[in-house]
Amino acid sequence: MSQPSRGHLLSETFGRQSVETRERTRLIRRVFEQVAPRYDLMNDLMSFGIHRIWKRDLVRATLDRPVTQLVDLAGGTGDVARRLRGPGRVVTIVDPSLAMMIAGRGQNGAGVNYLAGTGEQIPLADDSLDALTIAFGIRNVTSMPAALAEIARVLKPGGRCLCLEFSKPAFWLRPFYNLYSYLVIPRLGAFVAKAPEAYTYLTESIRKFPDQEEMKVLMEAAGLAEVTYRNLSFGIACLHTATKPR
Repeated sequence: MSQPSRGHLLSETFGRQSVETRERTRLIRRVFEQVAPRYDLMNDLMSFGIHRIWKRDLVRATLDRPVTQLVDLAGGTGDVARRLRGPGRVVTIVDPSLAMMIAGRGQNGAGVNYLAGTGEQIPLADDSLDALTIAFGIRNVTSMPAALAEIARVLKPGGRCLCLEFSKPAFWLRPFYNLYSYLVIPRLGAFVAKAPEAYTYLTESIRKFPDQEEMKVLMEAAGLAEVTYRNLSFGIACLHTATKPR
């Protein structure tokens, strides 16, 4: 009898999600439905536009070698996928939020495909991608180990995962950053996006996210190799890069 695939086993696992996990999933879906119409505007306001520089660095690192099949996981409105487009490249956004994908579809135009799916259950075959990017989305999965294992599964041997995420700022910056996160961001969310709950959740998810070294260990535990990271803006954000072993 043939053994079930890892994807099948994950499907069975997530079919038996705990009540807590299901509640978190519903919360995350609700959050992104609320913020979708003004998500890109809020990113510009919250980061003073710096997120665009971080994402440009992500794209440059992804395209510093030839790639054909790419996925931007949790790609939302497509602001990263748009930058990844190019001759000979097939770029697909995989995201669980239809509202987010719809919000960005008019800007993305041709050259970007869309696929509904979560980080824990990526609807793609084993060994199918040259690269997978995820920008500010990995902290919203319900199980980090499961999502990283899925990322490793869908990458080709030698394929790369590039993960851009908020991280732990330098010690001298941390008090000011925390003050801004707790006092300013939720108020911006309430005033501009009319979604105070959403931006309170997003701030909390940043606070609870693993730091640079912890994230490196998690990626290695998922079977990824050559894991490195580079701090951006004194550690406010961090770009992790890893390779699926050949």
